Amino acid sequence: MSKRKSAKYKLDRRMGENIWGRPNSPVNKRSYGPGQHGQRRKSKVSDFGLQLRAKQKLKGYYGDVTEKQFKSTYTEASRIKGDTGQNLIGLLERRLDMVVYRAKFAPTVFSARQIVSHGHIRVNGVKCNIASRRINVGDVISLGDKAKEMALVIEAQGLPEREIPDYVAVDGNDKVTFTRVPKLDEVPYPVTMEPNLVVEFYSR
Repeated sequence: MSKRKSAKYKLDRRMGENIWGRPNSPVNKRSYGPGQHGQRRKSKVSDFGLQLRAKQKLKGYYGDVTEKQFKSTYTEASRIKGDTGQNLIGLLERRLDMVVYRAKFAPTVFSARQIVSHGHIRVNGVKCNIASRRINVGDVISLGDKAKEMALVIEAQGLPEREIPDYVAVDGNDKVTFTRVPKLDEVPYPVTMEPNLVVEFYSR
């Protein structure tokens, strides 16, 4: 399991954006960095810098997946017919931990990964503890019996700041079906993602 060792809000502060749309993000209070030099004027960012930033933001949003895993996903996206950026988003949204997060079975991407790795999630009725598993259209994702009573899950289901997207069809409080692979404009990102810049970064 890929574990984020640094503070989860560190990415928000570095990017100057509320990446996950959380109400407690420090960016909500101030848009500049910490410390006495936080408000100094920033220098112009190069094209490479913009591409790197886009990659770090997208990679961080999906639970800070490892570079090896992220690049592998990009390589796969580039082999599929069509727009590579759109394909990349589609593959990332098909990760099991992301479907669990979208279904509001977990309050954060990181806790979604933890719930999966602890064996609390079923895919088509079979327990699965691999967070990066690729979900197919029509797959049914459900909570295990213990998970239905977990405080973490109950908290997530009551979060007002997130809505379940329409490509994840809800069936009661403990089951969803992945109905289709979404396009970029269908994914409920709290901030603007630029997969086209990620494609430029890797195709240099």
